Amino acid sequence: MARNVRDVCIVGIGETEYRKWGSITDRSELGLACEAIKAAAADAGVETDEIDGLASYAYDHSEPYMLQETLGLPNLNYAAMVWGGGGNGSFGSIALAYSAIRAGHVDCVAVFRSLCQGQTFRFGQGYPTAHQNFIHPFGMLSPPLMFAPVAQRYKHLYGVRDEQFGEVALVCRDNASRNPRAVFRDRPLTMTDYLQSRMIADPLRLYDCCQENDGACALILTTLERARDLRQKPVAVLAAGHGGDPGRGSGPLGFHNMPDEIYAHGDGTRLAQRLYGLAGVRPDDIDVAQIYDAYTPLILMALENYGFCGRGEGKDFVSSGGIRWPDGGLPINTSGGLLSEAYIHGLNLAVEGVRQLRGQSTSQVRDAELCLLTCGTSAAILGA
Repeated sequence: MARNVRDVCIVGIGETEYRKWGSITDRSELGLACEAIKAAAADAGVETDEIDGLASYAYDHSEPYMLQETLGLPNLNYAAMVWGGGGNGSFGSIALAYSAIRAGHVDCVAVFRSLCQGQTFRFGQGYPTAHQNFIHPFGMLSPPLMFAPVAQRYKHLYGVRDEQFGEVALVCRDNASRNPRAVFRDRPLTMTDYLQSRMIADPLRLYDCCQENDGACALILTTLERARDLRQKPVAVLAAGHGGDPGRGSGPLGFHNMPDEIYAHGDGTRLAQRLYGLAGVRPDDIDVAQIYDAYTPLILMALENYGFCGRGEGKDFVSSGGIRWPDGGLPINTSGGLLSEAYIHGLNLAVEGVRQLRGQSTSQVRDAELCLLTCGTSAAILGA
């Protein structure tokens, strides 16, 4: 594929430590964001004052003017945030940066996410918004309770066995065991452990649900022209976008009255088709995927929505070893994902995607050239 000098690359990645929610008390959420952005800039080999754009997504409290003053950004020309949706906007922030760079508005954008829940508020607890008037009266006051009916319907329609959800949890925990940054790196998990764990909201057990963490991570994006002179091997953003399937509205975290034919299928079918077309690739071309794993059933749904198997076949794909490293046809969440590395609202999956295409992952996929990042209503395809 011919490349244009204004094609967009990820040239830097940075992270703070990842810890259990509420346990980082010596730094603020803003401080963590700055730490991650500075680490990403250093990784790329750019000066912090070269950053002229910022992008993030829902609920981030690190205001652009505060980042500008704290980091000392003399030419901040662009700042954008994806509306709502929590972690569903993870890769929408990459799409915002991509668009601004391609349009020539900026040359160097930091995409970031920072969480410090002990100092702000704890994600996952009930907090009122207008659309949640449709679920709070029914006792759906936390995301597992909101998502459980969708998972139950999916399980019923396609005959999913508990062990097939459990396979996702075990794969992520196994990948985390090789990752020194993972919160659960020293916490092995067996299928017996999974099946005996307590029920949170049927069919979701404890190990079906992601962690809650404090920490921050960041990416530096720039043009191909600029990337050629920098420290790291550039990772191309071949396509990036966001947008939900028609009829899903705000999804199960907002209401449960979408049409029955799409209720149990998750999100992303329309976005998948669009991004594959933009990147000029097919599902069979993807070498590794980093899939938003707030809950294990989301992995099965995403495998189907992004064309790796047919509707209802996600259970067979995972139980056949298809998502395992190193021998599966599509290794996923090779850092441990949100279930076992950390839940930084999904952006740490993008950091791992970059590591894979640099050849630096602790669960490296051999000769990986294409990585899919997906989290429901936003996604990206990266190329080595």
